[in-house]
Amino acid sequence: MADGRVDDTYLKLKAQLLAYRLRPGDRLNETALAQALDVSRTPLREALNRLVSEDLVVFQPGAGFFARGLDARAVFDLYELRLVLECAACALACARASDAALAALAADLEARGLDVAGLTVGEACARDEAFHLGIAKASGNAALEAQLRRVGEQIRYIRWVSLSMGALRHSKDEHRAIMAALVARDAARADAVMRAHVGKRMDEVTGFVRQGISALYMDPDADLSGEVLGVAPGDGRPVAVKEGQT
Repeated sequence: MADGRVDDTYLKLKAQLLAYRLRPGDRLNETALAQALDVSRTPLREALNRLVSEDLVVFQPGAGFFARGLDARAVFDLYELRLVLECAACALACARASDAALAALAADLEARGLDVAGLTVGEACARDEAFHLGIAKASGNAALEAQLRRVGEQIRYIRWVSLSMGALRHSKDEHRAIMAALVARDAARADAVMRAHVGKRMDEVTGFVRQGISALYMDPDADLSGEVLGVAPGDGRPVAVKEGQT
């Protein structure tokens, strides 16, 4: 029962941290959190320590627990790590994945992974993550898959920001190209397309972080992940539709 309490507290806190509902760098008031989550300090502490191990909470001796920061350099480092993992997953999937596994991944992509208009930013991001994790799973390397999942969680908020700013413009074609290279077991082509697809420059990441921080402080009650993706006039680019827009 105690373990279930810890797990439930951990999941609730993690969701708030990933969405920056607990603002970056803020000291976490354990008494207020315990009251808000209706738990005692013991399961709260256990959950917080678990989140420290995942780099979502920072513990400072003598000062307490703090929400993770939102720093452009740190986010860029995570994007670089994601690129390494994604390219490794492609290489391993080309070498190891069964034809049936690749066919299933391709079928799922065509069935539900390409058309995102009408989805929320959160839903579109989840579909995108599922495709990339599918490649990692096909690689046969469970540790790689787990690490990619963790990195995806850590950059999820920034990905919501980028998607709301129209970053899905070329994703559909790039996903198809990656999938075609995997099915053909063309590791060099898969690597090249993946690098173009997920690679980010420092100035891009800095722009996303600035926009994300602005959203957190200018409209703290807004739910970025809940914005619905429409289609931009003229180029068919998915863009977030703000509440009240038509």
